[in-house]
Amino acid sequence: MAATEKDGRKHHIGLKQGDVGRYVLLPGDPGRVEAIASRFDNPRLVMQRREYTTWVGELDGVPVACTSTGIGCPSTAIAVEELHDIGVDTFIRVGTSGSMQPQIKPGSLGVISGAIRDEGTSRHYLPIEFPAVADLDVTIALREAALASGFPSYVGVAQSKDSFYGQHAPERMPIADDLKRRWKAWMAGGAICSEMEAATLFIVAATLGARAGGTMLILGNPEQRPMTEAEEAACDINRVIDAGVGGLRRLIAADLASGRLSR
Repeated sequence: MAATEKDGRKHHIGLKQGDVGRYVLLPGDPGRVEAIASRFDNPRLVMQRREYTTWVGELDGVPVACTSTGIGCPSTAIAVEELHDIGVDTFIRVGTSGSMQPQIKPGSLGVISGAIRDEGTSRHYLPIEFPAVADLDVTIALREAALASGFPSYVGVAQSKDSFYGQHAPERMPIADDLKRRWKAWMAGGAICSEMEAATLFIVAATLGARAGGTMLILGNPEQRPMTEAEEAACDINRVIDAGVGGLRRLIAADLASGRLSR
């Protein structure tokens, strides 16, 4: 059981049983939670503690929530553990990432089907040979929402890393040659984007018997050059927010139709 305080609240996220429903969207940035929750019916702030800000509301009459995880895998694992302990069974990451393929332009949407475990947190859960794979039903719902958006979209593998600057300034690092070699390998394998949370989200969800998926706004370019003004203009965070919420609506509808969820 996740760490619990005397009043029943989880130690880090500050939430207790009954505060949220079964479905949670997970941005990294606390500043994006309110913007995501504005798409809910009856949105309201319920907790703000550390890097974890939570708003709740409803979609099509079903309770939903949005909780920020902060940057990186350790804080993401804590959020998933504690949210699951109070009843959440479906997690959808909604965030930003960097392009890893030349044909994927800034402003595209990425739906993450699996993640390269280029981080340390997930190794405390399962051996590295165990794949970090998104739930199929969640992925299908997110893919449908991305296609419906009309923006360019891709389904594929993300690289989940621990070091932002290890990617963006590898030449400065004592292990520069290894960082560049690995980056080249991930690209050659077809990874679509680089981010910092998906692998641990998928692995922790697997150990808990929960569902997880992710949709990303893809920024930048594989060679790390500065984006042009036109490219920056295409990187509207609302694209991925709408795709994430739209995917969750589709998932809820599918769960109602299958009997997994009842009103």
